Amino acid sequence: MSERLADNIVEIIRSERLGHGDALASSRDLARRFGVTTPTVREALRRLEATGVVEFRHGSGTYVGPGIGRRLMANPHLPRSTRASVLELVEARLVLEPAVAAAAANVRMAEAVRELESAASNALHPPEESLRRAVHFHVALAAASGNTLLREAVEALLQVRAHDQVEIRHRYNDRARDHAEHLEILDAVRDGDAAAAERLTRTHLVAIREAVLAADFPAEEPENDGGDEVRDSPAAPITSATLQEGTQK
Repeated sequence: MSERLADNIVEIIRSERLGHGDALASSRDLARRFGVTTPTVREALRRLEATGVVEFRHGSGTYVGPGIGRRLMANPHLPRSTRASVLELVEARLVLEPAVAAAAANVRMAEAVRELESAASNALHPPEESLRRAVHFHVALAAASGNTLLREAVEALLQVRAHDQVEIRHRYNDRARDHAEHLEILDAVRDGDAAAAERLTRTHLVAIREAVLAADFPAEEPENDGGDEVRDSPAAPITSATLQEGTQK
């Protein structure tokens, strides 16, 4: 019942052309509309919250979340990040994002460039706070290419690997440097310099990779020299906001 109801709520969002940040009807109103109990509606909304389709704001209500348009969804029960998983994300971004930056510099969609300017300062925020920023810098960079599929690909990659993106933000923790590198990429895009945008994005991501390689991670495999087993230290807790509201670097 709750699964079918969740589908119906998504259909309401689409048919009424609601977007991220728009308010939904109350649980009570939705229960009356579908002829079900309020707890059933709340269960359906919790399903949608887990994938970022809706978000709850204490004392305010339920709103459309950033996940409403995503094709790929994050698994909220992923294992903790390791050096290998974080490096895998960085390597994937190195393959994709420099070319995306070059495309953005060639096309320079005006509205997306304005969003890019706004998102450049996200790097100054602590990792958890930056996750609540409305626009991710590298997603805005992809959007400036004018290619919706590229934007969705970058956004999905960062969301699906949200745990690892949080670890990147913790390991690459020179906020001033991160911000300065974003501004350099922004200037290259605004100037229409595709070669510089590609080079600066690659340099930025290579620096992130080096920071990850140099960082300390909990032991990834138990070590046993014949004595007592050495166990990994427990992972730091990941909040629901970390998983649902996007990652910002």
